[in-house]
Amino acid sequence: MELQIQDLVTSIRKEGIDAANEQGAQIIADARKQAEAIIAEAKAEAKAAHDSSAREINILKEGAIASAEQAKRDALLSFKAAIKSEYEKILSAKVSENMSGAALGKLIQAVAVGEDISGYTAEVAEVSEELTKTLAEEIKNGLEIKPVKGISAGFRLAAKDGSGYFDCSDDEIMQMLKPYFRNMDF
Repeated sequence: MELQIQDLVTSIRKEGIDAANEQGAQIIADARKQAEAIIAEAKAEAKAAHDSSAREINILKEGAIASAEQAKRDALLSFKAAIKSEYEKILSAKVSENMSGAALGKLIQAVAVGEDISGYTAEVAEVSEELTKTLAEEIKNGLEIKPVKGISAGFRLAAKDGSGYFDCSDDEIMQMLKPYFRNMDF
């Protein structure tokens, strides 16, 4: 009987160990499945985060490129405006410089060619000796020369009867020449 009890105990023990081993194997298999699912989910989240970051980087990169292009265009426009401004200053200085003395007298003579000079007044910034020498013949024929505050250089040839005038002041000549400098391409 003792042998039977021993066999029974051994048999119960063996069945218990086998059941425990089987249950342990099932727990390990379930744990592995859960670990694989967690790893797969983590990989999916990492891929989604990577894709999202890549899209954001591309958006920022495109924005930076657009900003750089805009800055380049703005700099070029600013440069063109500065160059045009400098050309206008130089042109204005040259026009003013060349609109005095004998040169001014010759311009007045050129404008008055074929006209009855006695019907006009030459309005200038200042009446110089050089100007009166150059226009001596015209003055003798009735041309009046008078200084006017509104003219800094050049002249205005005005009809004495007030019917009109021909403006060759430095400001007016600059206004006539400016359109030729607006469409300059660099």
